[in-house]
Amino acid sequence: MSFNEINIKDIPESAIELFGKRWALIGAGDEKKHNIMTASWGTLGRLWNKDVAVVFVRPQRHTFGIIEQEDFFTINFLDEEYRNALKLCGEKSGKDLDKFSASSLTPYYVESTTAVEESKYSIVCKKISKSKMSPCDFLDDAIECFYPNEDYHYIFIGEIIKVLEK
Repeated sequence: MSFNEINIKDIPESAIELFGKRWALIGAGDEKKHNIMTASWGTLGRLWNKDVAVVFVRPQRHTFGIIEQEDFFTINFLDEEYRNALKLCGEKSGKDLDKFSASSLTPYYVESTTAVEESKYSIVCKKISKSKMSPCDFLDDAIECFYPNEDYHYIFIGEIIKVLEK
């Protein structure tokens, strides 16, 4: 494992490219209980005078309960060669299997949370805000089609405390 700590501003790709094209694995938990889940919705930016990451997690996801209990989470971006692992971690539940073993990825523990050793970038975040989406806040009626089961995402905002680059 050879990560170097870098500044978030040194990642050359935009958040739109990272989440929308590359996808991410959100990691949470410690050495005893952890999970990863695929995310293609999220962003990086500036809020409350802090560099932040914003991720969206549905309450039925196994990772949701772990993020709820923990103070930190990671956002991990992998190269294209790991696309099948990303697909598996989006299609399967951590309630049913160990996603690290099933995807042949390796957990890496940093700042009391779980990252992915194969990541090109791992962003370590301290959870600073959580809110639940509500349909009464949607200004575009087309958004509702993403929630046929009314399982609205929770929005987790994390202060970026460390960025690791392979």
